[in-house]
Amino acid sequence: MSATPQKKRASRRVLAAAAGLATVGALVAAMPAGAHDRGHGHGHGHGHKPRTVDVQLLSFNDLHGNLEPPAGSAGNVSETQPDGTVKAIPAGGVEYLATSLRTARKGSPYSVTAAGGDMVGASPLLSGLFHDEPTIEALNKLKLDVSAVGNHEFDEGATELARLQNGGCHPVEGCYEKGKKFKGADFPYLAANVTKEKTGKPLLKPYTVWKKNGVKIGFIGVTLEGTPDIVTANGVKGLKFHDEVETINKYARELDRKGVKSIVALIHEGGAPASTSYNYDCDSPGAGDGISGPIVDIAKGITPKVDALVTGHTHQAYVCTVPDPAGKPRMVTSASSFGKLYTDTTLTYDLRTKDIVRTSVKSANHVVTRDQPKAADMTSLIERWNKLAAPIANRPQGWISADINGRGSTAPEKPLGNVIADAQLEGLAPADKGGAEVAFMNPGGIRADLVHKASGSEGDGVVTYGEAFTVQPFTNMMNVVDLTGAQLVAALQQQVSGPNEASPKILQVSKGLTYTLDLTKTGAARVVTDSIKLNGAAIDPARTYRVAMNEFLAGGGDGFPALGQGTNKLVGASDLDLFNAYLAAHSTAAAPLAPPATDRITVVQ
Repeated sequence: MSATPQKKRASRRVLAAAAGLATVGALVAAMPAGAHDRGHGHGHGHGHKPRTVDVQLLSFNDLHGNLEPPAGSAGNVSETQPDGTVKAIPAGGVEYLATSLRTARKGSPYSVTAAGGDMVGASPLLSGLFHDEPTIEALNKLKLDVSAVGNHEFDEGATELARLQNGGCHPVEGCYEKGKKFKGADFPYLAANVTKEKTGKPLLKPYTVWKKNGVKIGFIGVTLEGTPDIVTANGVKGLKFHDEVETINKYARELDRKGVKSIVALIHEGGAPASTSYNYDCDSPGAGDGISGPIVDIAKGITPKVDALVTGHTHQAYVCTVPDPAGKPRMVTSASSFGKLYTDTTLTYDLRTKDIVRTSVKSANHVVTRDQPKAADMTSLIERWNKLAAPIANRPQGWISADINGRGSTAPEKPLGNVIADAQLEGLAPADKGGAEVAFMNPGGIRADLVHKASGSEGDGVVTYGEAFTVQPFTNMMNVVDLTGAQLVAALQQQVSGPNEASPKILQVSKGLTYTLDLTKTGAARVVTDSIKLNGAAIDPARTYRVAMNEFLAGGGDGFPALGQGTNKLVGASDLDLFNAYLAAHSTAAAPLAPPATDRITVVQ
């Protein structure tokens, strides 16, 4: 689910409303729990001080600056009904997330709220235009206690991440509101496995200890070791990213030596449950049987000193137990993305041993429904920033006749992916613009759907600048490069092999490129090489082709080293500029753009 990060260029930021990336916060919510404050501890008889208290852990992940409810299918969660049918429930939006968390905390004297990274980055315009200051402000109001960094926290580099933590106005754009200085995050961002190359020292705090009435819980935060593969080179310059398991085990030992026996790991890496329904039981038939992906091996390697894992990155919903190295079950949770769910975990804390009673840990994901009251402080925050964004956000860019799904599409070839790739090809095909013959778009860079229903007062079918920006928030510069036919074929094979084999990243391709994807096979063989054609002609391995893609892919990002081998590079306009130009050229109020056919990739399953 990685998305294309980008270098922020101040000169075009205001004009292009350049994007910040917002992460969808990982919410882990815990059940209302008894505690000795109310005499409800797990004691032995009357008059005795209870032996244990229940600590409520609320968590979420991958908020990506989605302060307003995400539009279209990207704003739904799937819920399996008792009869086996699946229902789509509209969810998310910080006005509702705040209400959900505040309601969940009632009656829980020991409640801590943690996030699994990607709170910012790839954010809609409302947050991205202002370098995600609105999202940090919202998280402060949510009373977030701690967050791990995710890969998107690095989209604008370590200096900008430090500003989000510590405050201060933007070095180029200054303060956005007269007389108001950005205060930074009230919660610590943890980056235990990120060190500075020059000094070897951690970039940010590796861990923090939450304390209340003698109860102490340590939180260690890490991002995925592969962050440099999914963030632009400028974003991770001067930094080293280390193994998640080794890092967590190292700091768990340190916390243990300091007398902190209860430990939660916040990990910006995740897994894939066998069902996309948030209420799927991924401990069926046995513990952890219903989940796969990187988090499984990570969970199996993390020391038993760690009592629970809050995860993220894959934008999936799961509450599972995966055995620790001692073979004992341990809770591993993730709360989808965009603030659509929060996780509620009960940690039973033994006041004598100062450790969590693992056998008592309970957890469940809950939907952030939109039929509950909105939190008034979040409504006013959104209104305040929307007023500042309005002159740019509300400009019409084009018209569509129906929803064009991108993020909300689960198919390898997405309708909106085709539109974006066609826009890139059209804008860069002229000889003086690069002479592109084909364009590739990475699926993770498509952050939303284009939704027909009006988001504001613009009218149904109108695509505003804010909506286009939400789809393409990175403002990546486009590149056109020379690649041989052999390199083109290798790139298509890299979609389903190497680092992308377990979780394929299917490139969105411009019109004229066709091929067959045979998912009954494994690895690179899934791409049927003799089916690859450009404008009806077989790809010639020896011929040179002019290929358009964003700068992130052109750097070999997302596991596509073949695309990084391009030569004779020409730098073009930004992806967002080309997208908006295409909408303007191909739609009018009377003749709106229709969702394109998805007939470029033939899928065999």
